[in-house]
Amino acid sequence: MTKGFTDTTKTAPGTTEPRECEGAACGRDGTAGRARDLAAAGSRLCPNCRLRLTHDLQRLPRLHDECGRLLTGTDRPRDRTSGGPLPGMPFNTAAADARSAIVGLLRSWAALVIEERGVGAPRDTPPQLAALLLVHLGWLASHPAAGELSDEVSRCVRLARQVIDPAPRRRVPVGDCVVPGCRGVLLAAARSGSTAGTVEVGCDADPEHRWSGQEWLRRGGGAQERREPAVRWMTARDIALLWGIAPGSVYRRASEDRWRRRTRGGRTYYHEQDIHASLGVRT
Repeated sequence: MTKGFTDTTKTAPGTTEPRECEGAACGRDGTAGRARDLAAAGSRLCPNCRLRLTHDLQRLPRLHDECGRLLTGTDRPRDRTSGGPLPGMPFNTAAADARSAIVGLLRSWAALVIEERGVGAPRDTPPQLAALLLVHLGWLASHPAAGELSDEVSRCVRLARQVIDPAPRRRVPVGDCVVPGCRGVLLAAARSGSTAGTVEVGCDADPEHRWSGQEWLRRGGGAQERREPAVRWMTARDIALLWGIAPGSVYRRASEDRWRRRTRGGRTYYHEQDIHASLGVRT
């Protein structure tokens, strides 16, 4: 996959002092009480998170292709017949969303490498874009946005896998967590054919924020507990365009200023108030 690219620089400049790993496998927010490992020297990722990131980047082109085979027809690749999907079968929007998330992620991070390292752009295909990132993985692992890359790639892989081989328990986003101060997203989980009584609504950030389907309905879907005004969440590409700065600068400021973030569909979104605090209000 890496043929045609040459990595000329080992790592980006960084501190030599030990730091906690920022990778997905270590849990960047310290969730579930898990202590994060120390990052490798000159990197922001521990060896385990870097290896996981390598494997996930290698998987993305294949997952993109597998989701492509699901755009029409049955829910699983192994269920497809040799004759292809039958006429009139519905379009698989989940597979399309997963493919779009993979392409968007690869393009975004490839653009960062091309811009900051001054390398030539590869062909605009998932295999070539992933190959570029793999060649420059050492530099990316030491970049201020290394943790975000690890998180986004991990979530993208998980999203595609859920489309290809969905778990028996479906999880559907139902909104932001209603507990004051919590930044999590609420997911309604239920097995196929289950009734409202067996549905469970839980927060992806705190396992203590959880209700049964009946409790959730009695609470009015959390509408009574929402007190904070709605805020906008913006992608790095949106921020770069609106403020006229390079995508690399966006990732760096987000890391240095600790912008609040949330990831959906394999893409990271940043809190508008934190953006304005760092970059100034822009009309």
